[in-house]
Amino acid sequence: MSSDRAAGRRHRAYSADDPETALKYALQCFESDQVQLVEGVITLPFRRWDDDTTARTVRDRIAPALDRMGCVTGSGDLDLPGSLNWYVPDLAVVPEGAARGAGALLPEETLLVVEVTSDPGDDTDRVTKRRRYAEYGAPLYLLVDRHERTCTLFSRPGEPGEPGYMKSDSCRFGESLHLPEPFGLALDTSEF
Repeated sequence: MSSDRAAGRRHRAYSADDPETALKYALQCFESDQVQLVEGVITLPFRRWDDDTTARTVRDRIAPALDRMGCVTGSGDLDLPGSLNWYVPDLAVVPEGAARGAGALLPEETLLVVEVTSDPGDDTDRVTKRRRYAEYGAPLYLLVDRHERTCTLFSRPGEPGEPGYMKSDSCRFGESLHLPEPFGLALDTSEF
């Protein structure tokens, strides 16, 4: 970090009365744009080229629907207010208007969240994020599990008191997985 940049950060006035606000503010000061807060733990995801390639392949496969829907994709910040969670998904689909000028979005403002995982011992994407995305209203959560070589689409987040997604559909790599409306397409997983 340059001394000018470090000096600029030292002069920022900030105070917080609660740990959630303080931690989320601290995340926004990191130089990396991939810093997450998962159940109160600051994490720097270990990214593999294959994971990025898979996320790009998903984006390419759903591109025709994005144009029709007026949506954009990215891996911007998702805030989960009232919790010690701040996620940076591998890919999220949001309405173009919601993305303009937005800092962090809420999971409920997305149309689809995609996480790509390849570490067999890390259940962050498989369990923790799946539960939290449902709790915060992300309508569709696509888990691309490179270790298990499966894609699972979770949908219909439960109401308060009914944690998790109420529906899931899975396929092995090489098969197609149906993405419901507003996408209305079969996701080809042959190149995952």
